[in-house]
Amino acid sequence: MAEPLWTSDEIGAATGGRVVAGPFAVSGVSIDSRSVEPGDLFVALAGARDGHEFAAGALASGAAAVLARKPVQGPHVLVEDTLGALEKLGVAARDRSPARRAAITGSVGKTSVTQAVAAGLALAGRWHSSVKSYNNHIGVPLTLARMPRDTERAVFEIGMNHADEIGPLSRFVQPDVVAITTVGPVHIENFPNGERGVALAKAEIFQGLKPGGVAVLNADNVWFDLLREEAGKVGARVRSFGTGEDADARLLAFEPADGRVRVRALVDGETLSFPLRQTGLHWGLNSLCVLLTLEAMDVSRDTALAALEGFAPLAGRGAEKTVAIPGGVFTLIDESYNANPISMEAAFRTLGARAAPGRRIVALTDMLELGEQAPSFHAGLAAPIEAADVDLVFAAGPMMKSLWDALPPTRRGGYAETAAQLAPLVASAVEPGDLVMVKGSNGSRAGVIAAALAALDHAGDKA
Repeated sequence: MAEPLWTSDEIGAATGGRVVAGPFAVSGVSIDSRSVEPGDLFVALAGARDGHEFAAGALASGAAAVLARKPVQGPHVLVEDTLGALEKLGVAARDRSPARRAAITGSVGKTSVTQAVAAGLALAGRWHSSVKSYNNHIGVPLTLARMPRDTERAVFEIGMNHADEIGPLSRFVQPDVVAITTVGPVHIENFPNGERGVALAKAEIFQGLKPGGVAVLNADNVWFDLLREEAGKVGARVRSFGTGEDADARLLAFEPADGRVRVRALVDGETLSFPLRQTGLHWGLNSLCVLLTLEAMDVSRDTALAALEGFAPLAGRGAEKTVAIPGGVFTLIDESYNANPISMEAAFRTLGARAAPGRRIVALTDMLELGEQAPSFHAGLAAPIEAADVDLVFAAGPMMKSLWDALPPTRRGGYAETAAQLAPLVASAVEPGDLVMVKGSNGSRAGVIAAALAALDHAGDKA
């Protein structure tokens, strides 16, 4: 029989809480009653609605017990503050496990890199990782609290919207290895000192790094020197990836072929050539970030390369779908989960590098949290769109109006105030052979457009 994740006595000891209607044991930890699995500990957090309102439903769905700040009907551990108790449970999970831990952040690519690292850890032994984008003040302690005691390696995604958010999360994780994918103008409206403030906020990840730990950094990024200096303050051993000769892992070529790519790189003097299922040009550097991070996690290079070869694009982050419509098919590239000036430009470069039997079409929604510079950032997308030889641009949202106004009439496919209004315009315009990319911030609902295009698929229709 599998060892439980937590016993009631262990939960009580870790949180300082009082066990009611015990003893019991749990096999998981959940904060959402809609996704509770049998055997879970349901944590009744405060939020827009009090989590205690859902405790009975969670127990009815199979939860073994509730972590609560007031009595509920059923097994529970009574604590003063459920978020504070979740944090303590996460710390206890960290301290009881011998796991080597990595923490990943960055303005672009942190979720995909985290999941690619997790794929390598999965091939190397007993592993644990963040799910979805659980990277904030709730997601990080939750991921820690879910970590089995016999875990050998674990990777955590850490995100932020403001300064002084990454530091506490890094101190929770106490990683052996940290990686910063890149730094750019993301959430910049929250930083009076601009992109430098973003870089310093990302550098907070070094605060929890164990003595002698490894920092994996992007040598091509304009903030590399600052980040290297900050890493040096905590005695980190810096490992770099980039295109320059001084990088420990140097990208030599990124060669698309038949829906896949081949990366050629020089890593510590060894020439490597390996395939990827990822077609985005940014994956040239991302793959090297993954390799260096896995190396620092004591994962063999062969295992790391096997993980990269099998790692597929995540939903909303470059996943592709061939959509059958009358007369043929078109290719949908779903980049609808997130967007900022860096990732937009990278996506356009990737699109422009691909052969398209028909037209290159982009459907874009607003990039969010760019502050006063938002109109200029959006209008500035016109240049990389032209460089990528995009045929038609569809745009939605008040900020994307700045791009729309900057486009020549020949590139204007359609504009609407919302993604929902734009979706049918794009859907009616696509033709067989088109290469169609949807990209925007999740908050501006680019996914609505991607879903509408995917729904055009007649591949499963019966004659």
